[in-house]
Amino acid sequence: MSLTQQLLLICVLIGASAFFSVAEISLAASRRLRLRQLADEGDGRAALMLQMQEQPGDYFTVVQIGLNAVAILGGIVGEGALSPGLTALLQNWLPEKSAQSLGFVLSFLVVTSLFILFADLLPKRLGMAHPETVALRVARPMQWCMALLAPMVWLYSRCADLLLRLTGLSSVRDDRITSEDILAMTEAGARAGILAAQEQQVIANVFELDSRAVASAMTLRERVAFFLRDDPDELIRARIAAEPFSTYPVCEGDIDHVVGYVDAKDLFQRVLNNQPITLKDDALVRKVLIVPDRLTLAEVLEQFRHVHEDFAVLVNEYSRVVGVVTLNDVMSTVMGDLVGPDDEEQIVRRDENSWLIDGVTPIEDVLHALQLDELPHGEEYETLAGFLMVMLRRVPRRTDSVLWGGYKFEVLDVDSYRIDQVMVSRLEPQADAAPVVEG
Repeated sequence: MSLTQQLLLICVLIGASAFFSVAEISLAASRRLRLRQLADEGDGRAALMLQMQEQPGDYFTVVQIGLNAVAILGGIVGEGALSPGLTALLQNWLPEKSAQSLGFVLSFLVVTSLFILFADLLPKRLGMAHPETVALRVARPMQWCMALLAPMVWLYSRCADLLLRLTGLSSVRDDRITSEDILAMTEAGARAGILAAQEQQVIANVFELDSRAVASAMTLRERVAFFLRDDPDELIRARIAAEPFSTYPVCEGDIDHVVGYVDAKDLFQRVLNNQPITLKDDALVRKVLIVPDRLTLAEVLEQFRHVHEDFAVLVNEYSRVVGVVTLNDVMSTVMGDLVGPDDEEQIVRRDENSWLIDGVTPIEDVLHALQLDELPHGEEYETLAGFLMVMLRRVPRRTDSVLWGGYKFEVLDVDSYRIDQVMVSRLEPQADAAPVVEG
């Protein structure tokens, strides 16, 4: 075989090795969601690659047969093609034996370098950069190779399966997608500029619905505007003007005995039509949804969907009303900073190292604002006020403070045992992370 033919054969072998390398990496790097989308659009090659991802054993067996066969042939042909010429060239300056040895080493290095660069590094970088595009191009050729090498593929695949069974390992790819996977993808999208930071936060909030208690989104008992069943017309009209809400609970005697609710639209209609308002009218008072305060936001949404309501009263284990929640409250929790007037913000950042936070702020929002993973005894409270009570082991007083995790939580204002405002300040890095209570 002439030198030209040998060099041409080396190029063919490099090309074959590059094909198997790019086929291997593209299958492993291809995203199933993208392939599924292409298959749904009618691309048969995408459907074929999905099948190969589900059962990749035969596919990778062909790849390894091809890579190893090409590597062996490349070594044989490369040494025979380049070694004589390099030896002859080196004999002009070196003894024959030294020239032969050095010629063999140089031939080996040249051929190995060509294979590393053109048959391994470049194809794999290409496959990683454009996995689905490359995978679709190699799908049919790989299917032909699998059919051509079927007997060898069957033998090696069965041997590999037997070894895996003996070791107790699974060869089936786990393609389950968790909420953590989706959040990781959205965070990567936000860093890349594909998603806005606020959009990424909305997605994260959606996944928190299953773990976030409904109490974190409710209107507290003390802030609920309600009517008594026997309230006169004048009092109802005055309360509507003073406390305009979309929905009002209707109670018998006190707030802990809710008998229904009235929609502000129905009240406004009567006002506009100059009709008297009486809450003893069963046509005006609607049946109210009562839910436990230990439900999650996702569970409350399911309750809303089931009964076709958007308002619920929350009660604790002693049947005392602790607050009310509406569909708008839940959606405001999801949308975060995208909705809601500025004057109702519960967390106000004063500067780079301090925040002014309302005591009833849900602890999840506090963690997010301070970029903390958790606070101690997190299962015992749901708000910042609850955190301070647990840490102080008493009802906090003004100027009481807690040091934890590099932050100082200081009570600024208390109104009738209710913590109104808390100043949170970031301490110096050398501050002790262990909880410290001051009061």
